[in-house]
Amino acid sequence: MLHFDGVIKDCLPPRPASPPTKIKVPRGAWETHAHVIGPAADYPFVPGRHFNPPPASPADFVAMLDKVGLQYGVVVQVSVHGTDNRLLVKALQDYPDRLCGVAVIDPEITDREVAVLKDAGVRGIRILDIVGGGVGLQNLEVLADRCAEIGWHVQVATRGETYPAIIDRLLRLRASFIIDHMGWCAAANGADSPEFQAVLHIVRNSNCYVKLSGGFRLSAQAYPFRDVVPFAEALIDAAPDRMVWGSDWPHVGLYDAAAVPDAGEILDGLASYATDVEQQHKILVSNPARFYGVPATS
Repeated sequence: MLHFDGVIKDCLPPRPASPPTKIKVPRGAWETHAHVIGPAADYPFVPGRHFNPPPASPADFVAMLDKVGLQYGVVVQVSVHGTDNRLLVKALQDYPDRLCGVAVIDPEITDREVAVLKDAGVRGIRILDIVGGGVGLQNLEVLADRCAEIGWHVQVATRGETYPAIIDRLLRLRASFIIDHMGWCAAANGADSPEFQAVLHIVRNSNCYVKLSGGFRLSAQAYPFRDVVPFAEALIDAAPDRMVWGSDWPHVGLYDAAAVPDAGEILDGLASYATDVEQQHKILVSNPARFYGVPATS
């Protein structure tokens, strides 16, 4: 989990990615959760942030995709840039055949600003109330209604313990939605915990998708984070056609070099909970292509 003690600290850069060795990455595979980060001089950090990350450029992200054998990527607006989506738009414009995006927007955003984002390849917005810089759950319904009007989805990023209280709100949303990082449920609490059971209830009673991502943040163990495997298995069992994968590159908010994961090793972790090649293909190719629409063809 991300922890904040009130002091804004410099976090570590990502580890160089290595090619996966436990799975054969299928053609057309997706990474559905990553961030790009600009230098603060050009893309200022928001005052309410929880950390200071080093730059991670669009070119760095695409180089990571190439290293691990992934064709498409979803760039999710990073918290430290708040609602300043300029670098996100630049990434999508620089790589229109590889990337699409998820923005962070204010409820007061103008139609012209929405049009710029949509034309660049933004497919949805992120509701985030875990770290500073996000637009939180108090804006869920109004932003979901806006998304429903323009064909965008809502990506929900809130802590696991919040889900029991927001089940009805999510099930009533007009827009499609996707759950961030397996619901941000701490693995130490177990897959039978009320918070994870609430996530499963939402998955079983809606058409929402789920990102099988962020395991290194949820785990109480070192790599390969085996305590999160039961969570991923339960989600796949509940909705095998609505699961997607992400690495959370460049793994912001980490301060111990030993805790910084390798994106290729995270991808290899898929073999721990999706042992069937057909299911791996769904998670990496079919499901994300259906949800996001293939870049440059949508």
